[in-house]
Amino acid sequence: MSMMRDAIASPRTKVVLAVIAVLVGWQVWLSVAAAGKIADGIPTDTRRVDVLVTLNFPPERFHIQKFQKIGRVSGTSGNSVQVRGVNRADLSTLARPFWVARVEPLN
Repeated sequence: MSMMRDAIASPRTKVVLAVIAVLVGWQVWLSVAAAGKIADGIPTDTRRVDVLVTLNFPPERFHIQKFQKIGRVSGTSGNSVQVRGVNRADLSTLARPFWVARVEPLN
């Protein structure tokens, strides 16, 4: 038992636990913040929706490829990306990354 107490009391263990706590907190914050990024007005009567994803900067290839895993990217304009055929259940996954500012219905 004293080896276990020594391991828990060591500075290295405390640093590892602190890093794990920060990473878990970051993931929880991303999940909670995703709900606030999804705008009202996205149709509820269909299973798949077309959305406009706005970033705080012009999207790069990396961002486009991430969006293509969720839906079909049909174009970009400034800081926005048009993503079509997104499953309604995947809207929070689309809004979850910290670099996504807003998800709105595509008109």
